[in-house]
Amino acid sequence: MARQRRFVLPGQPQHVIQRGNNRDAIFVAKTDYRLYLEKLEEACERFSCQVHAYVLMTNHVHLLMTPQTETGIGQVMQSLGRYYVQYFNFTYRRTGTLWEGRYRATLIDAESYLLTCYRYIELNPVRAGMVTHPADYPWSSYGRNALGQADSLLSSHPLYRQLGCSGEDRRKAYQSLFRQALGEDVLANIRASTNKAWVLGNERFKMQVETLLQRQVTPKLRGGDRKSKKYHDRKKINRV
Repeated sequence: MARQRRFVLPGQPQHVIQRGNNRDAIFVAKTDYRLYLEKLEEACERFSCQVHAYVLMTNHVHLLMTPQTETGIGQVMQSLGRYYVQYFNFTYRRTGTLWEGRYRATLIDAESYLLTCYRYIELNPVRAGMVTHPADYPWSSYGRNALGQADSLLSSHPLYRQLGCSGEDRRKAYQSLFRQALGEDVLANIRASTNKAWVLGNERFKMQVETLLQRQVTPKLRGGDRKSKKYHDRKKINRV
């Protein structure tokens, strides 16, 4: 079966996930995390991508990125992956693949989901039970976005900058977003969209992307329209 092409619109953010093969560790020591971030920054500069948020977990990474070209994210991930795999295999005397297949990505409706994805990414260590607050985890963008710590990798998205007139105002407003937990329906929607490479957004945004790219952007309902009489009649027959 042919692989589904990813949805890409230059200037539109994407949520990117890459996992270790068999959920194995891809970071062991602090130097591993630092090198990954250093090479990510170099690749983003080379291939014209911006990173707005990130978290490096033990066996996977989340990135919130905006490419300026159609091929930007793919080139970044390919370049970064090739270099990091060579480094990791040499350092830990291993061979073979490090990644679980291709990276996963979803095109994001910025107006509806951008700041939600910021929170989803930076709260990952909290959901995993590694820390009680995102500020306690050293390998994420929360330190820069919420606390103003230096991080040359990051570029603030325009919607983040609209949170306040000054850096201090923006950081306070950003911190306030984390006082309320993300709902289970929101978590499920982000996970499903990213893992299946569908577009994440409201219906209007999905229709716009579908028109621009001339491709279906959401999965078809299996078994027909689940609200229709025909669908429910068929369910009754199948249960007999």
